[in-house]
Amino acid sequence: MIDKNKQYKTRDGREVRIYATDGAGTYPVQGAIRHEDGWYLAQWKQSGKHVGECDGSNDLIEVKPRKKIERWVVVERHDACFMWLTKPSEEVTVNSFAVKHIVFEVEEGEGLDAV
Repeated sequence: MIDKNKQYKTRDGREVRIYATDGAGTYPVQGAIRHEDGWYLAQWKQSGKHVGECDGSNDLIEVKPRKKIERWVVVERHDACFMWLTKPSEEVTVNSFAVKHIVFEVEEGEGLDAV
């Protein structure tokens, strides 16, 4: 079900505003889709399916918060490889073959928080 307090975009990536989720009829979700020349009114089912849409490009997709994750990959001289959650100590880096700092962005709930 579509929640007025969450953020959505269209399946093809355009910005969406949700004005109401309690309208009458088959398409109770009322809002607008941003196009190059401005905002256009739109309606959706509670499932997020756009009215009269065949290809699904105007269907609603929830925009989840994103977070940055930093990790350090340490390759030891004997082909062992480890991932560190924090920057490794100087002692570790001096005795290693390679140390690579990686930063990536994930959607909340992708399960990579503990990796």
